[in-house]
Amino acid sequence: MKALDRKLWRDLRLMWSQALTVALVVASGIAGFLTSLSAVDSLAAARESFYASGRFADVFASLKRAPQSMAQTLHTLPGVADVQTSHEQVVRLEIEGVVDPMLGRLIGIDPRLPRRMNQVVVRQGRGLDAVEGDSLEGALAVLVSEGFATGRGLRPGSRLTALLNGKRRALWVAGIAVSPEYIFAGLSGMPDQRSFGVFWVDRSALDAAYDMEGAFNQVAVKLAPGASERAVADRLTRALERYGAREAVGREDQPSHAMLDAEIKEQRVLGTVLPAIFLGVAAFLLNVVVSRMVSTQREQIAALKALGYPNIRIAGHYLRFVMVIVGWGIVLGIAVGDWLGGAFTRLYAEFFHFPSMEHRLAPWLVVTGVGLTVLTSVAGALHAIAATVRLSPAEAMRPPAPGRYRRTLVERLGLRGLPPALTMILRQMERRPVRTGLSIGGVAAAVAIIVMGNFVRDAIDYIVDSQFNRVLRSDVIVWMAEITDESARHELARLPGVIAVEPGRDLAVRFVHGHRSERGSIQGYETPAELRRVVGVDGREVPVPEEGLLLTDRLAAKLGVRVGDRVLVEAIEGSRPQLELTVVATVQEMMGLNAYMNRHALNRALREGRIASQYSLAVERGREAQLLQALKGVPRVVGTFSKASLLRNMQEVSARNIRLMSTVLTIFASVIAVGVVYNNARIALAERTWELASLRVLGFSRAEVSSLLLGEMAIGIAVALPLGMLLGLGLTHAVAEALKSDQFHFPVVILPRTYAWAAVCVVAAGLASALVVRRRIDRLDMVAALKTRE
Repeated sequence: MKALDRKLWRDLRLMWSQALTVALVVASGIAGFLTSLSAVDSLAAARESFYASGRFADVFASLKRAPQSMAQTLHTLPGVADVQTSHEQVVRLEIEGVVDPMLGRLIGIDPRLPRRMNQVVVRQGRGLDAVEGDSLEGALAVLVSEGFATGRGLRPGSRLTALLNGKRRALWVAGIAVSPEYIFAGLSGMPDQRSFGVFWVDRSALDAAYDMEGAFNQVAVKLAPGASERAVADRLTRALERYGAREAVGREDQPSHAMLDAEIKEQRVLGTVLPAIFLGVAAFLLNVVVSRMVSTQREQIAALKALGYPNIRIAGHYLRFVMVIVGWGIVLGIAVGDWLGGAFTRLYAEFFHFPSMEHRLAPWLVVTGVGLTVLTSVAGALHAIAATVRLSPAEAMRPPAPGRYRRTLVERLGLRGLPPALTMILRQMERRPVRTGLSIGGVAAAVAIIVMGNFVRDAIDYIVDSQFNRVLRSDVIVWMAEITDESARHELARLPGVIAVEPGRDLAVRFVHGHRSERGSIQGYETPAELRRVVGVDGREVPVPEEGLLLTDRLAAKLGVRVGDRVLVEAIEGSRPQLELTVVATVQEMMGLNAYMNRHALNRALREGRIASQYSLAVERGREAQLLQALKGVPRVVGTFSKASLLRNMQEVSARNIRLMSTVLTIFASVIAVGVVYNNARIALAERTWELASLRVLGFSRAEVSSLLLGEMAIGIAVALPLGMLLGLGLTHAVAEALKSDQFHFPVVILPRTYAWAAVCVVAAGLASALVVRRRIDRLDMVAALKTRE
């Protein structure tokens, strides 16, 4: 072994604790990078594979009813490679012993002909073509989506009931299946797969139940190579307009695909921002550690140069020291990132259902992570390494020149009466402003990461409180099969437990302003609204105007309108009337591109009577189950929403996921705090050993001597805590803005408990470091420390 190699391993042995903390910070950075991006890469790979094998369609359209012969006409449209029509219906579901309201989407398929698009893959049980009709005892054989089957404990052979066209029909589960069209199958985009399921049934049976023989109400289109999705969607909409078609949409607006895209975007943002902070702190620590080595090994460097070692060999020696530490961190980070990435991938598999979804750590991802880590680490240590090259042997033989000190800020301000120990601490911190600032910045970064990691929990709590307590003040919402006269409210008011009923109206529309247009809906509310209100991000209610439109700020921005402007509203259902309405006000909301209007004013503009499409119900405490049971006997109620059931189902899933993410980020942030605090304390101890030993000889106690170092550490943490909280707030705002989409905007809500938790974690990390440093001070060899060269 060469002399420099022996020196390298000796240095690592002597500085093992500092090297370990730096390696852990490096490991946290690459682990965070690989965790987020490998999980999302696995998700994207599973999606693309299933889209290809399942022949996921490119354009989708819903309509009332069209003859099957219309499919041939659609085939001839420019840009269309293939057309697949189907018959689908949303129905109420009932499972014995389950009170919660549930909806199902029944999709008619031909068991004898494989689907050309949106193919159905049977995961358990058997396909519909293998079912013998005599054994069903009048039940309708179905395949059920995997998410709903898992949430409700359904297995092949299970039975449930559906309300088909006003008549109850038993369903027999033949198998559990997945489809690229419903990788995520939730109610209105909500993460509640216990309340909404997808069922594939024999199309002939479904057609007979709804008198749809020879007709269809859903279209899927595969684009020809090079065709424009938007152009084909527009042609499809115009061709089906007379059959009551809503606007055709591409994959971007398909609910399952939109949920997947949002998750992938979110994780890519987090997988970029957080590792950058970790690697930046690691670069700072490496600079501090190597600078200290160069400072304490000046004589060794001089001797090496005098013996003929070239600058490049000496610089390479210290670079190898850095790379060994970084290498330890990389190996550990890859292992932890692979393990955590697998854990996150398994969480994804509970929301997004694929025939096969395995975690994979792509080689390019590892190479990218390692490359970024090495470049960042070398850049951090480069200044210190360059200092070794600049030293001449004669200069290195001499002790470093003492700094030019001046009175500290405290002394210049004339503050008197400070304890001598505190004065010494403040002098030391002010005379090394760069190191002090970087140390405080590193601890502040740890605080910021904990704040950002736990903000999601606060935001979810705020969203739940806002949406479920302030916006939805009702307990149950029911949808009618058809738009009805609002007199139906009296029938609902007579149901058990109902104490208030409020009608509502939803109208699917396209907003047009100049050359801009956006799809959306107008929600018709009562004025004043009591059971369903409009509440802004700030928590204040915004009243729905008696006339005109109330738009969300995002919708107004996309349309380029301001208060007082006129907007063309094209209804995309019914007789498709066109209205010109005035924007009266805007509101900043968390969810969707929404528009609100007084229900009576909306009905007048449409020249319709006093009609409604849904009803919000307030229910006596403890009687909701009785009401939900009674609603099962109302044939024209097509769907029921229970606020309590949805909230319970959401919390069961989200609480665990948020807890896992917060725990991981808190551990990583604590590693940063320990790395920064411990390294700075150890370096300060090494630099001031002579001073501390002198104080001990002069009669200072161990506690008094320790207070000089630990006091500096405590002041640094005290300053870093508020700075870190401010940094965390700014980082949270930046991440929330990066994650902002048309459908959702995370409110930046950070509760005092999150700030307190961040402070507790960082202070605990500081105390752990302080105990280790205090032990070393107590074991200080005063005789060896006081030996100094002249």
